[in-house]
Amino acid sequence: MPGYIAIIQKETDSDYGVSFPDFPGCVTAGATIDEAKDMAQEALIFHIEGMLEDGEEIPDPSRLEDIMADPDYAGGLAFLVNAPGTKSIRINISVPEMALRKIDAEAKKRGMSRSAFLVQAATKLMEAA
Repeated sequence: MPGYIAIIQKETDSDYGVSFPDFPGCVTAGATIDEAKDMAQEALIFHIEGMLEDGEEIPDPSRLEDIMADPDYAGGLAFLVNAPGTKSIRINISVPEMALRKIDAEAKKRGMSRSAFLVQAATKLMEAA
């Protein structure tokens, strides 16, 4: 599972609130930014585990540009939270130069990193099999 964007927002006289645009209802808070970020990881894990138990489909992550264009998140601070089982592992692969150029161009067009694009493409191919 990929990482998901969380938004921290602070209202006057309140804790730092965290919400996940891709998971309505998944919210948490903390007295400090660091506490809120720690709570966000726990909240996301708990929320996704509940969805999986209920047989619900886990959404693909939204693009940062799309989230930040939403007025509900104006003034918020965005950060990435890894979903359960999403620890990234560095690998070394060989790719023909022209294929790599096309991969990079497509990833850029979609607002994704090369790694995210390759993982998404491979995942979709495996799901189609």
